[in-house]
Amino acid sequence: MYAAIDIETKLILDIVLFGRHGTDPAAVFLHRLREKYDLSGTVEVSPRWTSISANRMCFISAVRREGMRILVTGGAGFIGGHLVESFLADGHDVTILDNFEPFYAEGIKRHTLSIHREVADEVNAEYRFVEGDVRDTETVQKVVADADVVVHQAAQAGVRESVKHPRKVTDINVDGTVNLLEAAKEADVMRVILASSSSVYGKPHSLPYEEDHPTEPVSPYGVTKLTQEHMARVYTELHGLPTVCLRYFTVYGPRMRPNMAISNFVSRCINGEPPVIYGDGQQTRDFTYVDDVVDANRTLLESDAVDGDVLNIGSSDNISIQMLAETVRDQLAPELEIVYESAQEADAEHTHASVEKAGELIGYEPSRTIAEGVGEFIEWYQANREWYEPLVRAS
Repeated sequence: MYAAIDIETKLILDIVLFGRHGTDPAAVFLHRLREKYDLSGTVEVSPRWTSISANRMCFISAVRREGMRILVTGGAGFIGGHLVESFLADGHDVTILDNFEPFYAEGIKRHTLSIHREVADEVNAEYRFVEGDVRDTETVQKVVADADVVVHQAAQAGVRESVKHPRKVTDINVDGTVNLLEAAKEADVMRVILASSSSVYGKPHSLPYEEDHPTEPVSPYGVTKLTQEHMARVYTELHGLPTVCLRYFTVYGPRMRPNMAISNFVSRCINGEPPVIYGDGQQTRDFTYVDDVVDANRTLLESDAVDGDVLNIGSSDNISIQMLAETVRDQLAPELEIVYESAQEADAEHTHASVEKAGELIGYEPSRTIAEGVGEFIEWYQANREWYEPLVRAS
């Protein structure tokens, strides 16, 4: 919640405004800001101007605050749940919008929500869970109206799922995102941070992927994520809504989805069952520890360095699926033989992130190698096996 500002306080705003010839957007916005947040006193504005398309942008530097009001869509899910936990611990007030899409075991999400409530109670932060769908325009408008920043994680996940149900993934990932952007535009939110995916790249022309690499997605899921990015950019250029899209590279860590390679390998090996590889195992992946995704999002709550743009969020490392399976097996059950089955449809052959741009713009730096992160996940799995494993095994 923003505090009222007294006459001695100098307030610097981190809001992006579009101006056109003959208008004073800063003056108009400051009037609206005073009304929305009950601000009073002296305001010091330090604008700098730059050009994006045919518009002019006025950057006015950061609102001094006691805590933000953050909406996290998909906040009961894996990545969203970690973001909510971190935001609450930082003293922000958080609202979750989640529809409990039954893509994987609901019990993991329920466990995540119990963690949120514990953290909120410990730090005395406001926490609200709204069960609803991003495709529901009225619900989205209500929850966005109270937010300073929107962190959009809600999506129909799963490359293979998108091949089976392309209409559903389009409805949720594209139409739901448009609902959110429209509501954010009307509510004058400070920024919308959107979860995109390495799936937008598709076929590699070169590796590692830099952000200007051609985008040729090979699945409906990848197409929807690329469409999200373009919609976000258009809302920035046309309406002055600050947006950032983060291209995540296969995120893993505690409470991860049970239908992912790492969780499957660990679950099978720890129960004396051989890990199963789809294909020949020579596919490579850039796996990103969830804490690194959280750090990038936390930075972007206040930084305008990437507004209207995209960033890769990866580990800058990659590993073959064969080597990943061997790494897990050798730690848990080295006597097991790996099993190979037919390759899955629409899976990318290789992913590998360049994070140079993220390092330059927001100081992003991966905190773990893949081997280190996998080791930590195995330790977490063993410590949480009693509640987590039945949900993994049932998925």
